[in-house]
Amino acid sequence: MLACRRKPVPHTPVWFMRQAGRSLPEYLRVREGVPMLESCTRPELIVEITMQPVRRYAVDAAIFFSDIMVPLKAIGIDLDIKPGVGPVIADPIRDAAGLDALRPLVPDDVPYVTGAVRGLVGELGATPLIGFAGAPFTLASYLIEGGPSKNHDRTKAMMYGEPELWARLMDRLADITIAFLKVQVEAGASAIQLFDSWVGAVAPEDYAASVLPHTSRIFAEIEALGVPRIHFGVGTGELLGLMGEAGADVVGVDWRVPLDVAARRVPPGRALQGNLDPAILFAPWETVERRARDVLARGRAAEGHIFNLGHGVQPSTDPDVLARLTDLVQEASTEEAGT
Repeated sequence: MLACRRKPVPHTPVWFMRQAGRSLPEYLRVREGVPMLESCTRPELIVEITMQPVRRYAVDAAIFFSDIMVPLKAIGIDLDIKPGVGPVIADPIRDAAGLDALRPLVPDDVPYVTGAVRGLVGELGATPLIGFAGAPFTLASYLIEGGPSKNHDRTKAMMYGEPELWARLMDRLADITIAFLKVQVEAGASAIQLFDSWVGAVAPEDYAASVLPHTSRIFAEIEALGVPRIHFGVGTGELLGLMGEAGADVVGVDWRVPLDVAARRVPPGRALQGNLDPAILFAPWETVERRARDVLARGRAAEGHIFNLGHGVQPSTDPDVLARLTDLVQEASTEEAGT
């Protein structure tokens, strides 16, 4: 957690988004026949899947195995995660009446999260556990569109054309997100990451007016818990400065913006996380090594740097390449720290 606080570290810490699952054969074995959302409600399964990449890669942090839709499912939203499709909402929210479905989340709604986090803290020892949640814009997009969307047309239409309804929806989602993050931190998570995966679809002016206030409230509420806060979105190069103002300690950067450029866009007092293109992991090792070293070099422009991919691990990624990449980052940055 030192890097999150922009303090000296023995080596650049490394972990990977979506490291818990997807590409690991041991993950596929334990998940066989178990639907995604069900797997997120079994504490013993959550613990096992979260631990798998820590055992295999010796990464510097574990990421809690869950899904951003879990808190919505927990409050009674009729949804499912369909293989090859993603989250599908049975009754999309497109008017004021639809807001009634969004009741507050309480800890008793997600006892499996509390149990799993506590179990993980005991197993992980000194390795920190990162909890996470989906940010209001991304959750709103799924709820309004009814599922994954390329352009988020209905979502943006509500934001543009019905600002009062949009604000009420975002407020309720912010409350749910805050409650979900607090459950994880109070059970022992060492840090949290807020995923606003699809907010890159929004122009800076609209982000500032219609998204930033709600994101800022989430980070302000979590600040009192004393854990580092990470903020990440995809396609957010034009939003990095505003995202840096939202209140997180670390701003995640996707692969589209070099870290030294991102360091100039993000306000002072923030560390950066990222940002190797996940697709590079399919290239020959010489390319992976060269590009990873470039990320490390550019990351030195930031006040603190956590090595990660610019988005999640792809399902067909070779686990051995991730293991080799982890070793490279830790060894190369240790050498650099010693010079």
